[in-house]
Amino acid sequence: MFKDLPKFVFFTGKGGVGKTSLACATSLSLVGAGNRVLLVSTDPASNVGQVFATSIGNKITPIDDVSGLDAIEINPEEAAADYRERIVGPMRAILPADALRSIEEQLSGACTTEIAAFDEFTDLLTNNDLLARYDHVVFDTAPTGHTIRMLKLPGAWSGFLQAGKGDASCLGPLAGLAKQRTRYAAAVDRLSDSATTRLILVARPSQSALNEVARTAKELADIGIQNQELAINGMMPQETGGDPLAEALLQRDKDALATTSAEVAALPRTVFALRSENLVGLDALKRFAACAPDSLEDGQGSTMTAADLPTLAALVDDIEEPGKGLIMFMGKGGVGKTTMAAAVAAELATRGHQVLLSTTDPAAHITETLAGGLSGLTVSRIDPEQETARYRDHVMATKGKDLDEQASAMLEEDLRSPCTEEIAVFQAFSRVIRESSKHFVVMDTAPTGHTLLLLDATGSYHRDIMRHTGDTPGKRVTPMMRLQDPAQTKIMIVTLPETTPVLEAAQLQNDLQRAGIQPWGWIVNSSLAAAQTHHPLLQKRARSEAEQIARVRDELSRRYAVVPMQAQEPVGVEKLKSLCETAGNSAAA
Repeated sequence: MFKDLPKFVFFTGKGGVGKTSLACATSLSLVGAGNRVLLVSTDPASNVGQVFATSIGNKITPIDDVSGLDAIEINPEEAAADYRERIVGPMRAILPADALRSIEEQLSGACTTEIAAFDEFTDLLTNNDLLARYDHVVFDTAPTGHTIRMLKLPGAWSGFLQAGKGDASCLGPLAGLAKQRTRYAAAVDRLSDSATTRLILVARPSQSALNEVARTAKELADIGIQNQELAINGMMPQETGGDPLAEALLQRDKDALATTSAEVAALPRTVFALRSENLVGLDALKRFAACAPDSLEDGQGSTMTAADLPTLAALVDDIEEPGKGLIMFMGKGGVGKTTMAAAVAAELATRGHQVLLSTTDPAAHITETLAGGLSGLTVSRIDPEQETARYRDHVMATKGKDLDEQASAMLEEDLRSPCTEEIAVFQAFSRVIRESSKHFVVMDTAPTGHTLLLLDATGSYHRDIMRHTGDTPGKRVTPMMRLQDPAQTKIMIVTLPETTPVLEAAQLQNDLQRAGIQPWGWIVNSSLAAAQTHHPLLQKRARSEAEQIARVRDELSRRYAVVPMQAQEPVGVEKLKSLCETAGNSAAA
């Protein structure tokens, strides 16, 4: 697997890239070499227990049939609830209800969840009595650079909040840090120590995934974490057997690796070949950890063919019917949101509609994906940097004008936190929503964590407006009301036909439903079951997709489409339109 691993090993990467599989297999490899290992998951969609067929949860649990391996799954949502209560609980008998609600609102975003999860596993980085029991601690999902940067901000936010001087995004989450600042500082130092810690950046061999790795690597390096390694997971094997799809996928993987940035190319690299089986269960993991040859016999799942699967064209037929509206594409990074948004926008424009295609994604690949123009299609980008600069200037000019020098400096530093960007972007997002009352607006949103923060801001705005208008029906339509109205907004969830992406997408749907937003439909992207191939490995993987596609169909959405794996990246208007060329089965159950 990996060579000369230190005490702490972190696997980080987008959903579906295989970081859990690599973390589990690495743990088995270390145990096989005679080490005692603790495997820690901080992934909101953790399936470590499923991989090992063991019920784990938020306690250190021995893994059945693997002597020397223990595991724990930290639930970020539960950690966030406990974290909020530790901050708000002591204030309940002191502060009025309005003040408590304000504090709880500040603690409701994804920043709090990230910090709370870090708070939970900080003890695993600094508890020397616990660590003495293990030779290695393997983490599935490292803290983000955003989280670590927030933990480096000054710790005196409590007094700043009590003085009523704060109006920025992360003051609430940071309020609970002061008491444990010494422990946090020790944890951050340990993360930065190359002698004891290594961060392994996991990616598929695709251009978008490697671009994401480049951003993550730079973000971590900028805050002093240089001890990084690259793991390329799922590389198409050299033996293609003359299958056109297999040959195209191999060439695509090679091209992506050949065009990586200089910074990513310089990282130590380990490449793992695409395997035919799902890495669930101890036997499959042991084969992977031992780099055993892939068995292409007995594919998992029933056979599905393209004729059995509803097409994107059929889904667009239903989207088109009202003649206008907002279509939002949501999902984890790397599942193809940008491609799906661009394909639907291009198809609607081809059918004669006026379409605005916009993005709130900081990565913003829409222009590169379209690679050209189309009559009736307008492209815009909500630039996070510009919107954030505008928001910072406004806050400093209003809330900051009466502060003393020290308080002003603290406010200015907090406004450099990543959460500020989400609030700033929301203001521009609201303007785009209003456009959908006149024509189609197709929005490629940011990855899920960012999007939920954006929707938190939407909800805050909604509640504030409704308080000021006295909840009078028809008096004002807020952005949240538009998002909750299926006649005005269609939320499309994009995923891949694999266990972890579907699980993460289902959790996103649950989050949206709790906010009163019902997703309109799902798109299962890059399906081998919907493609044509005679390559044995790809055929076996196609059969393994059946269970996840059936779950989407039977449990998660009454409308869905399955988009085939493409031999070439669908870049350019014509290739995007080809994704909608053939109207097949009805997309509604």
